[in-house]
Amino acid sequence: MRNLLWCFVLILCCLGGCTRSKCDYKDNGVVAPQSEQEAVKHYLDSVGVVANLNARGFYYKIDSSGTGATPGECSTITVAYTGQLTNGTVFDQESSFASQLSNLIDGWQLGVPLIKSGGSIWLYIPPSLGYGSQSISMNNGSSIPSSSILIFDIHLLDVQ
Repeated sequence: MRNLLWCFVLILCCLGGCTRSKCDYKDNGVVAPQSEQEAVKHYLDSVGVVANLNARGFYYKIDSSGTGATPGECSTITVAYTGQLTNGTVFDQESSFASQLSNLIDGWQLGVPLIKSGGSIWLYIPPSLGYGSQSISMNNGSSIPSSSILIFDIHLLDVQ
């Protein structure tokens, strides 16, 4: 009976391990402060862009909703994207970039799941959902100043 009980516990542990998530995603619940949301809105108004405000404080504009899979927090996504600052400076651009969504900035974690594979979206991300007060040096030699609004043109190529 004792061996049977140990065997049962071992089976439960093995099955429990199979159903665990492959990532440790935890929504930190950050909402951009009103001042940051207003700064993004001011930028959008100044360039004539009409975009939707998400409850977490970033703006987005869906060009194409896509027809494939919708990414979840632990999905690996492949995207083509361009990242730029409000002054038009492109700080990063990739034609095929893959990463687990949970490893990316909050603005991407919240915005990319608004589309499906094959879709495209513009994200207008306030600092607190991007890199915050950090200055970021990119591998390509460009940099992102602290407290920057980030603009991304994202094409979701694949979801795994």
